[in-house]
Amino acid sequence: MWLRRQGCLRPAGCGVEELRRRRREREAALRKARREQQLISKRLLRDDAPEEGEGGCVAVILGQAEIQQFLQLAQRGTEEKERGRALVSLRRGLQHPETQQTFIWLEGSMRTLVGLLTSNQALLQLEAARCLHELSHSEQSAVAEACLPATSYLLTYLSGHSSDFIELCLYTLGNLIVESEAVRRQLLPQGIVPALAACVQSPHVTVLEALGYALSQLLQAKEAPEKIIPSVLGSTLPQHMLQLLQPGPKLNFGVAVEFAWCLHYITCSQVNNALLITHGALSTLGLLLLDLAGAVQRTEDAGLELLACPVLRCLSNLLTEAAVGAVGEQMQLRDERVVAALFILLQFFLQKQPSLLPEGLWLLNNLTANSPSFCTSLLSLDLIEPLLQLLPVSNVVSVLVLTVLCNVAEKGPAYCQHLWPGPLLCSLLGTLAFSDTEVVGQSLELLQLLFLYRPEAAQAFLQQSGLQALERHEKEAQLQDRVHALQQTALHS
Repeated sequence: MWLRRQGCLRPAGCGVEELRRRRREREAALRKARREQQLISKRLLRDDAPEEGEGGCVAVILGQAEIQQFLQLAQRGTEEKERGRALVSLRRGLQHPETQQTFIWLEGSMRTLVGLLTSNQALLQLEAARCLHELSHSEQSAVAEACLPATSYLLTYLSGHSSDFIELCLYTLGNLIVESEAVRRQLLPQGIVPALAACVQSPHVTVLEALGYALSQLLQAKEAPEKIIPSVLGSTLPQHMLQLLQPGPKLNFGVAVEFAWCLHYITCSQVNNALLITHGALSTLGLLLLDLAGAVQRTEDAGLELLACPVLRCLSNLLTEAAVGAVGEQMQLRDERVVAALFILLQFFLQKQPSLLPEGLWLLNNLTANSPSFCTSLLSLDLIEPLLQLLPVSNVVSVLVLTVLCNVAEKGPAYCQHLWPGPLLCSLLGTLAFSDTEVVGQSLELLQLLFLYRPEAAQAFLQQSGLQALERHEKEAQLQDRVHALQQTALHS
């Protein structure tokens, strides 16, 4: 089971979809890295190009006196527009870490900003929220801690009417949640989970995408399995998340990506995967897998891996749940459709995203481990040879391919009859030449099963210098016993 775990909101001259596309592109690198390790990722809603073009203003580092001047002007200016411009200037300065540090250590600065955030003037509220958003994106934990007095208000504003303002609050909260345990300790008893559950019913796609981001940040907290995930599972969020992942014309890619990652963090915690299964998670994700397989055949869009990765992981984790008895029945899909879709994705990954091959193969392992019917599908679709072609990709891929083949072989003589004669024996003689002990060990296990159920394969192995291939591993401590056992099996078959 895998446990490994952006100027104005709406600047003129740049469409919403274009901004979201750019933001997803910037996220791609972080998402890719997150496949291998847990990373703090933050979002920034900013695109200053139009503003700079209009006013010729470039963000500069602000000193203490300038910060004080802008805050006083924002508080006591004679006109609302003048006060708003002061906050715009402050926000630009807060793009610099140096200004952020000066701001948080300046006495009364955060109190003044929170006062502007809670004013009854919409323009000042919005600009103050944008200043907080800049601060929330800081890489310095002290800055996130300094924003603590504002978080309760940001949470309250999630029930507002402006979708732009709600989106901004969600991204700001998401940035702060992942950085600061103190922020999470304050927000949890104040009802952040119910507040997020209320947002999930928003008709606005931008709000839903921001919600998915904020929730995914919350679910990555180290205390999530004990203090957060049970609360999330007890809310209406799981049902709504699964509805938003239903394939069809209403499926939005950006929203689906965010909530698929949310489900990934929940399922790998193993808190209560049985509950997700009763809500139809296996069926929904299985259908989404089929949809993704169709999509990769129609498009060259490499961004599809952003959704494919968490979907594969969620399915893999759910299939390890003891409550899943008849896998095929729970998924409500024909075995061959699932296996065929998975191989379409594996071929796509091989060409476009080789790093995702282990994700797909781990799911195939979990499908075939306890299901003769999925093993039968693998054989009836003639997919053994395409599987063997993946062996040279990497040691990790080789081990997973061999594990899947072991799942098939252990089902008995009828299954081994489809594995030999064929290219399997030749491929296994090749893997015995590998230096990686895990690859060799898995090859030995597969050969042992094959010889047990197809003794004639042992004779062919001896004729093809199999004993000599085994001899090179006789002195390796981790393999000695298995090498000796296989030699005896081959000689006495």
